[in-house]
Amino acid sequence: MARYVLHMDLDQFIAAVEMLRRPEIRDKPVVVGGDGDPTKRGVVSTANYQARRFGIRSAMPLRTAFKRAPEAVFLPVDADAYLEASRGVMDTLRT
Repeated sequence: MARYVLHMDLDQFIAAVEMLRRPEIRDKPVVVGGDGDPTKRGVVSTANYQARRFGIRSAMPLRTAFKRAPEAVFLPVDADAYLEASRGVMDTLRT
């Protein structure tokens, strides 16, 4: 049996999971990082495309992201949800 290697870059995966969980934020700038409070110390884990238009990027301090887009939706990291979604993607790819 032949083996194949597939590389997939699921850009904004974490933000996409959050938008699936909360359809009401789908068309808004979304920033995921830390405990979701942009007034506290923490960094951006990811930002959706709408937030990236404001220059928000991964590893940016949350405070800086908030200054660039105070109207953005800031959410805490939910590693369990992302792991579950990732498993779903992997299960689909394996079938």
